Amino acid sequence: MEKAVPEAEELPKAIVRRVVKDKLSDCSPDYDINVHKDALLAFTESARIFIHYLSATANDICKESRRQTINAEDVFKALEEIEFSEFVKPLRASLAEFRRKNAGKKGGATKEKEVKKKRKVEEPSGKSGSKSKQNKGEDDNEEEREEGEEEAEEDENNGNE
Repeated sequence: MEKAVPEAEELPKAIVRRVVKDKLSDCSPDYDINVHKDALLAFTESARIFIHYLSATANDICKESRRQTINAEDVFKALEEIEFSEFVKPLRASLAEFRRKNAGKKGGATKEKEVKKKRKVEEPSGKSGSKSKQNKGEDDNEEEREEGEEEAEEDENNGNE
């Protein structure tokens, strides 16, 4: 059987199941509610479609502002436009809390990177004053790795918004 949705667009079923079960347990703490496989698929597809709809609306708002990067305000406006304005206030609070928690992390990573760069500049480099191609390549690889780690950390943090 061929999948209707490309694999890259599928949401992780384990996460969807956990979100649904957590919400159901909040609503009915006296019952242990199970989620049937078909219901899980329906929740997963509904969430995927909602994300597509919300992102398309936010993208339209972004383009109207003559920008290429969707920001949080675009998402808030999109939620209001698609008549989900009751989510804006809790989402704003959640985003503010996320930013408050992560404000120190980003600053710390930037300071650490500056210290490493400063050390590299201060280090004596070989006889002729320039690094060998091999050492330079290693330094470039280290910088790329560090940048990749920072981007992965930012992506991970953004996924928690």
